[in-house]
Amino acid sequence: MFGKSLDALRLLPAAAAVAALSLFAAAPAQAAANPYERGPAPTNSSIEATRGSFAVSETSVSSLSVSGFGGGTIYYPTSTSAGTFGAVAVSPGYTAYQSSMAWLGPRIASQGFVVFTIDTNTTLDQPDSRGRQLLAALDYLTQRSSVRTRIDSSRLAVMGHSMGGGGVLEAIKSRPSLKAGIPLTPWNLTKNWSGNRVPTFIVGAENDSVASVSSHAEPFYNSLPSNPDKAYLELNNASHFAPNSSNTTIAKYSISWLKRFVDNDTRFEQFLCPGPARSTAVEEFRSTCPNG
Repeated sequence: MFGKSLDALRLLPAAAAVAALSLFAAAPAQAAANPYERGPAPTNSSIEATRGSFAVSETSVSSLSVSGFGGGTIYYPTSTSAGTFGAVAVSPGYTAYQSSMAWLGPRIASQGFVVFTIDTNTTLDQPDSRGRQLLAALDYLTQRSSVRTRIDSSRLAVMGHSMGGGGVLEAIKSRPSLKAGIPLTPWNLTKNWSGNRVPTFIVGAENDSVASVSSHAEPFYNSLPSNPDKAYLELNNASHFAPNSSNTTIAKYSISWLKRFVDNDTRFEQFLCPGPARSTAVEEFRSTCPNG
């Protein structure tokens, strides 16, 4: 959950307030003890950069060597000195290939994740199929891949664009043990996701004429429960295909969401709570953050 407000301290007796404040003062030491923290303390510059603090390698996975999805490319931190990493599988959209999402691979991996950009069985696969394929990709990644020993299989997430974003909603519905889901300009005929129980960050695009926010991203967000956390970011003056090329806004807040919920790294909460104000890049941001 997002952090609790200090306003609650005003309701406490003086002695209790002093004790509570001492707990907040101890928070940095507690955060430092988080075994899943990876990388230095974040800044706006560090999470907006095209590369983070980890050097990244990549390996191709042939469709002939897997089942349940179409192969792909794994991007991973080269060094193992920090321990194991959380992992995320990324699906492209309708008629698209993994190349359309390739920019996210090294960008997210360099922040301390293993990232698997996948091809689907066919480019025409629908969201329910893409959801199953994302899960099959995570299973391959954690059980059979050459980087499986680098991954903490208890800390997994899914991302996807368009029908791949609709597939994210399907995947987290099917596997509530996932730590995060990030649908990017998502498309799905199902509008009600009230049964989903995974922290979800939805990115919509103001000028999306394929999966309009009024018919897709916004109803998806509104239907999600408020517990666990959810957030909605609408890109200003952007099209359905904004996630198909390097986009600092998408990267910055996706990395923050993955860090917060896959790595339990509260250092990144500052970027999500209360979240970005309206700007030339952001049309709107909503969340369950108490300060949002």
